[in-house]
Amino acid sequence: MDLRVIRRKIKLGEYDLSYHAHTERQEEEITTSEVEQTLLKSGIIETYPEDPRGKSCLIGNKKLHVVCGFRRNRLLVVTVYRPKPPTWIDYKTRAKELKSRE
Repeated sequence: MDLRVIRRKIKLGEYDLSYHAHTERQEEEITTSEVEQTLLKSGIIETYPEDPRGKSCLIGNKKLHVVCGFRRNRLLVVTVYRPKPPTWIDYKTRAKELKSRE
């Protein structure tokens, strides 16, 4: 996943939110602007090259995580959420990763 291409798609408005992302966004009161800013200013935390739905990645910061990939030459926002326990120790560390290190 190329962060430059992702950012270009956001700047050009060449992206879509999946139904799941739209639902999660509403439930967690996340604005479209927050999603865009996260994709424009945050780094890739995880990549999912083997995802059966297509390559995707997790981009995020302390406030927001966005999973995205490409579908038909457009960026697709798969899901959005606020990273928090018990799944996340901090925005870059999954709880299960911490346990596996111990």
